[in-house]
Amino acid sequence: MISPGLKVAIRVALALLILVLGYWLYQSVTVPYKAIEQQRAVTEMTRDRMSNVRTALVYYERQQDEFPGTLDSLMMWLRQDSVIQVAADSFFETDGIVLDSLFFSPRTGNMFVYTLNDTGSVAIYLLEDPDSEDQIGSATPDVTQLNAASWE
Repeated sequence: MISPGLKVAIRVALALLILVLGYWLYQSVTVPYKAIEQQRAVTEMTRDRMSNVRTALVYYERQQDEFPGTLDSLMMWLRQDSVIQVAADSFFETDGIVLDSLFFSPRTGNMFVYTLNDTGSVAIYLLEDPDSEDQIGSATPDVTQLNAASWE
């Protein structure tokens, strides 16, 4: 026979065990989910930023009849362009855009890799995120890949 005091102690211990295991189960489900959601958000921010760079490259090409040689030259040109200065948020369709961070990946802060291939009949560029497989354009002069994003 088990004494009434021991029965209470066992019930309290089992209740505590149930609470601890319940908390552990909750954490084992929600922590990885939050990490995946955060990764998805960063991927979306990176792709949005790369799309904004593509918008700037297309705008530059329409104004100058060529793509810029480097992202630095594109940045200098954007800083001097009156349309961008007046309406950057509506131009890039992003609220609170900061031109200084436009060419950097939100994942790690590394600068996007930009390569211009103007040796063929059609100039084409390749914009890559150094921290993922995301890219826009192509390194080979294939007009069907001009401005095409790998995730679209």
